[in-house]
Amino acid sequence: MDKKLVIPGEFLSDDANLADEGTYVEEGKVFSSVFGIASLKNHVRVVPLSGKYIPRPDDMIIGIITEVSFSNWIVDIRSPYEGLLHISEFPRRIENTDMSKYLKVGDAIITLVTDVDPSMKVELTLNDQKLRQIKEGRIIDVTPSKVPRLIGRSGSMIAMLKNETNCNIFIGQNGRVWVTGKDKDIELAVKAILKIETESHVSGLTDRLTRFLKEEKDKKEKGPGKEHEGKEETRIEEQKEDNTEENVEPAEEEKQQKVQEKAEEKKSGGILDELLGDEK
Repeated sequence: MDKKLVIPGEFLSDDANLADEGTYVEEGKVFSSVFGIASLKNHVRVVPLSGKYIPRPDDMIIGIITEVSFSNWIVDIRSPYEGLLHISEFPRRIENTDMSKYLKVGDAIITLVTDVDPSMKVELTLNDQKLRQIKEGRIIDVTPSKVPRLIGRSGSMIAMLKNETNCNIFIGQNGRVWVTGKDKDIELAVKAILKIETESHVSGLTDRLTRFLKEEKDKKEKGPGKEHEGKEETRIEEQKEDNTEENVEPAEEEKQQKVQEKAEEKKSGGILDELLGDEK
């Protein structure tokens, strides 16, 4: 069995050379340092099921501007540590007094971690064509440790998501995901992403996700048709009721007419009787 759920301190291997992320070595043996899914194929690595993002150089992430200082933008990167975007790392030359005109508090950016020093000072940049301010679409947060599962082996999972939802999707290493497309397509993509996050530790995820997307699409395709059928049935029922009312009204009128005729006959009969009675 290549994967299993482990707890901190759980023994994983006798070969210390296989130790990787999420593990520690003690007396030549490898143990898990976190609660998560252990991968025991080729190396020993534990992917935590929860936890904060720990920045590393060359990570491409999505950040939110939280403060504008004299020469830096302070950036929330979903980590215990703040990111610093220096004015010199902006794609064009700007004055300190104009910083808020280009990036203000609340703005979202795709940025790159350039350096993390021993004191966990995280330096960022926007000096690359792939890096930019986010001005449209929707941003959602997932557990950072679930990012590899969301991307999939060789990018297979994210490629399928893009094709099936007709959306553009960017996944930051810090667990922020940017989705753009039509509103209905974005909704489907978000549902699928959250499903991957909650079921990432269960085998057969790709097949379940494929079925899920198909079912969701079928619902959308059938929904308008059923609604149309319902309206047609309502119209038919209304027509039936109208016809019934039309049939009832003549019957009532005929009945009332007969009652009036009988009353008149009785009245006429009474007068004749009186006349005959007088003659008698």
